[in-house]
Amino acid sequence: MTGHAAPPWAVAVSGGGDSLALMHLLRDFAKAHRLAVPIVLTVDHGLRKSSAQEAKQVQAWAKKAGLAAHVLTWRGKKPQSGIEAQAREARYRLMGDWLKKNKIATLFVGHNLDDQVETFLLRLARGSGLDGLSGMVPRAPWPVPGFGQLTLARPMLGLGRDPLRAYLSALGQTWLEDPMNEDAGFDRVKIRKARAALSAAGLTPARIAAAATHLARARESLEIMTEAVLQRAARPAQTGGILLDVAALAAAPREIGLRSLASVLMAVGEQAYRPRFDSLERLFDQLTGAGLAAGATLHGCHLRPAPAAFAPFTLAVVRENPRKTASSVKPRGGNKNWQ
Repeated sequence: MTGHAAPPWAVAVSGGGDSLALMHLLRDFAKAHRLAVPIVLTVDHGLRKSSAQEAKQVQAWAKKAGLAAHVLTWRGKKPQSGIEAQAREARYRLMGDWLKKNKIATLFVGHNLDDQVETFLLRLARGSGLDGLSGMVPRAPWPVPGFGQLTLARPMLGLGRDPLRAYLSALGQTWLEDPMNEDAGFDRVKIRKARAALSAAGLTPARIAAAATHLARARESLEIMTEAVLQRAARPAQTGGILLDVAALAAAPREIGLRSLASVLMAVGEQAYRPRFDSLERLFDQLTGAGLAAGATLHGCHLRPAPAAFAPFTLAVVRENPRKTASSVKPRGGNKNWQ
């Protein structure tokens, strides 16, 4: 775990076996290297009557381990559908706000090898592209917009769930079992229940993880090529937003052109994730085909023809409600969130 973050640092702990194992591992690492121990963040999501008590239990376990813990509460009306995605976004917003307020840049999370496998299979079932199938990375941008200065650290991606629970048992540490993990209405639970059959067919966790690693290397190559295209095709506009050379996008291989356009839209629109692929493709084909006459919108951005500031076929890409200046907006080809 060396080099992931300099103190102060924080760790997200739900009370489940994975995050509790990470809490103890980080504490021991900090003490062994004479570092400040991590701060524990736990979220009371309010989705079950027991959630407040569970958050207090995490606080008690953290205190027993010699760590300070803060409970962050998700208030307001809870969703009736899309609970997994909305609860995840609420957690990261609450923790992101706390980290910004306390000037901590990195949050450690307990994602492990089993999570990596389940994420791969979920994205495969949803038709994700190369980036989605290349899986989670050890260090990643914050997963919701508005927290560009924060990062996630995942030091346990090579460890399976069973060894982590064996480690906790050896410590005498109990953990919470989330009843949602048995609710077959959730996609991840469906995938989890199917894994035994997949392993019997040869799709073992090790082989799936290896496939994700191969795809990650391919993605890295594409990101380098995308960055090179963006160096030629994009310039900050003096009045805000980005000027984009459409001809340079059209001249690149299609995949690179699509990635470059997505990167510009994310930078200008201040979005953590790229736009839906089908919408992105339609816009790309319009730009590189008939072109824009009256403009178009996508991903919180407005695109319109611009004077030929540095190329014959230049577009101005601006926020629909601009908030940033040109000097603070920069497209990056190396974003990790292509789904």
